[in-house]
Amino acid sequence: MKRGALALLLALGTQLAWALPTHAPVPGGVAVVDLGPASTPRPQAAWDDRRLAVVSDGGRWFALLGIPLDALPVPLEIRVRAGSTVRSIEVPVGTRHYPEQRLTIREKRKVEPAPEDLARIEREQAHTADLKRRFSAAEPDPDFARPADGRLSSRFGLRRFFNGLPRNPHNGLDFAAPTGAPVRAPAAGTVIDTGNYFFNGNSVFIDHGQGLISIYMHLSRIDVGNGQRVARGERIGAVGATGRSTGPHLHWTVLLNDVAVDPEFFLKTR
Repeated sequence: MKRGALALLLALGTQLAWALPTHAPVPGGVAVVDLGPASTPRPQAAWDDRRLAVVSDGGRWFALLGIPLDALPVPLEIRVRAGSTVRSIEVPVGTRHYPEQRLTIREKRKVEPAPEDLARIEREQAHTADLKRRFSAAEPDPDFARPADGRLSSRFGLRRFFNGLPRNPHNGLDFAAPTGAPVRAPAAGTVIDTGNYFFNGNSVFIDHGQGLISIYMHLSRIDVGNGQRVARGERIGAVGATGRSTGPHLHWTVLLNDVAVDPEFFLKTR
């Protein structure tokens, strides 16, 4: 093989290797499971009743399993179907410690909602539950870019207390940035929802394919519409402090097979 062709193959291999998220089989992490050579037709994979993303990288198929934050350190079993053959693969799950975070919210109604707020919250949760379960056919590109500039002010998995009251763990990654700072799509996808939510404020949902979905919250402005196709790096909105927020920032959630996972595992520079 000529030196130039070899160099090109090595370069392509390096690019492909970067495409996968970090293999981190821990609560809130991502298990990258090798399913075999991509010279065979794409297999299907599922965990519980949820289909998994199956992507090609370096000439092989890989299943991407999002592991719930409350998962115990016991193996999870995924089922793989290739043609008429079905097999099971056990995925060991380790442990990961998440610290606590205590925040003061000035608008007490965002911590202890009024009765009329609860009906709205219930409607919003039912609506977003359908969005999070979405599974489209397109193969996702899990090599994500940062959606905003700024320091990471709150990391994924923090056990949170608002005004001293325990609430759900932090299910995303926060970027501290001024109001109006641009928010960009980390990878190509389709906008599947935009709107204003009680807790999340102005939000954008992007479907990247096969159960990989990203959400952008607390925006001051939304610059895209439902059904719009967006490219990697395209502006989708601006940082704000709408919803339940202690100040301007972007809250970024990444879902995989309807499970919130640590977005940092999709970023190559941390």
